[in-house]
Order: sequence, then structure tokens, then C-alpha cells
Amino acid sequence: MATGKNIRTWFEGRWHDGDTPIMRAADHGAWLGSGVFDGARYVNGLAPDLDAHCARVNRSAEALMITPTVTVEKMVDLIRDGLSAYPKDTAVYIRPMYWGIDGDITAIVPNRETTGFAICLEEIPMAAPTAGATLTRTRFRRPVLEDAVVNAKAGCLYPNNARMLTEARAKGFTNALVADAMGNVAETATANIFMVKDGEVFTPIANGTFLAGITRARHMSNLRADGTRVHETVLTFRDFEEADEVFMSGNMNKVTPVTAFEDRQYQLGPVTRRVREMYWDWAADNG
Repeated sequence: MATGKNIRTWFEGRWHDGDTPIMRAADHGAWLGSGVFDGARYVNGLAPDLDAHCARVNRSAEALMITPTVTVEKMVDLIRDGLSAYPKDTAVYIRPMYWGIDGDITAIVPNRETTGFAICLEEIPMAAPTAGATLTRTRFRRPVLEDAVVNAKAGCLYPNNARMLTEARAKGFTNALVADAMGNVAETATANIFMVKDGEVFTPIANGTFLAGITRARHMSNLRADGTRVHETVLTFRDFEEADEVFMSGNMNKVTPVTAFEDRQYQLGPVTRRVREMYWDWAADNG
């Protein structure tokens, strides 16, 4: 069950109040994992990059060999209709999702002709701007395309993230800084990662082992337009130990300052503050 409150579900042609059951025991997505989703945000009456998130869930469906059945335009319209029931000061997490219904039991392949679709709107507050994360290393790594569907936002990828978080929290940290297959930094267990050194911003290059996020791209665009040099490059754990600032980028909270990586402590610095300010300035004009 969802952990938030004030939930609405679009399923089978209409909006339902509450956390509506949408999947049957024999659905392909329930027992063979053919489920994808995306996450957008509604905050202060704004839904930044909503169309981009809807487009990505359709791409994710195709990557997982299921057929997207709702156009981006229709999905955006459905979501905005569902959001009209919430006060503008409500923070809502927006999850459109697809899953396979039928499949070949012997070949394990989902039937492209039958696809489930739902949208879940769930009231989840934004974290406070000063709420920071602490990071540690984890023995678990991001997979590559030859191992997993890393080109989709697929539910089947998340048990790996969950064990990263479980390991990190057992060590007293809130999140994990995660390596790719080559041992270089990829992202955290829940979000993309940025670091600041001498006023310039660095983020791991999108090498196909992690989902290079929509919010990540928005931050890079805003920073460059503001005159800040942004580098997509190979980064090591040593680079993060020597950074001046570190922040996470994800749809749930947009910008999360990192206050520690192992024994290294960081302050909530000026670049991190500026990234947050620029994001919401941009959203006010485009949300």
C-alpha cells in the first residue's frame, strides 16, 4: 500500500478516490516484473516537465517490450484533470504506469497487445530545503544494459536500489553513493548526483548504467544559462571526497544537499542554493 495520503487513481477510464487495486495475480507485471512508471511533481500549482515525464514512461514501456497505449498529450490532460481536485498548496507525487497483462508462459515474453495503464496521484510533502542526506559506499553497483533494462524506469530495477539503501542505513547513513560496473561514481541509490569544485559543477557522464534524469538535465541547462561551467565526466569517489559541495538531483525533492560522504563533511553551499532557486524560478515560468 502507498504510504502517503489523499490518493487518487486513474484506472479503466475514470478517476477513483483512494489507492485502487489495479493488478491481478496472473498479470505478467505481477509475477514476471514487466512494470514501468515515472514520477512527476505538482507543487504550488506547478507541474514542471510533466510532458517530459509522460514521454519517458512511454519510452520505458517500449524498452520493457510492452506497448504504451496513451499518448503524451492525453496523459498530460488526464493528470491535470486529476490534479484539479487538489488545492494548489498541496504537494502531489504523480505516477503514470504501465504493466504487462498477458504473456507467453514458456517464453516469458509479455504480450504486446495487452497493456495495463494507471495513474496514481499521491499527496507527499516536499522535504525542507535544508534537509540533507548523508552518503556512504555500498558493495552493490549499477547494472549495465547487457544485464538489465537500465534504459527504462522499471520497477524490476529497484530491489537493487533497496539493498543499497538497507546497507547504507545499517551503517548509519541515509543514502549510498553508487559505482557503475567500472567502479566510477554513477549516482546515489535514489537520485542523480552533482559535485561542486572551485565554483564549477561536475556530474557523472551518462554512460548507460543509470537513468540520466529529467530534473538533472534541467539543472544543467539552468546552470549553463546562468554562466556556470558544467562538466559531464568520469568521476571517482576521491573526487567527491575533495569536493566543495555535493547535492542530489531527483524528481521527488528536486535538490537535496549532501552534508556528508563517509567522514567528509559538507556545508549547504552557494551553488546548491542557487540551483534550487533557479529551478523554481524556471518552474514558475514553465510549470
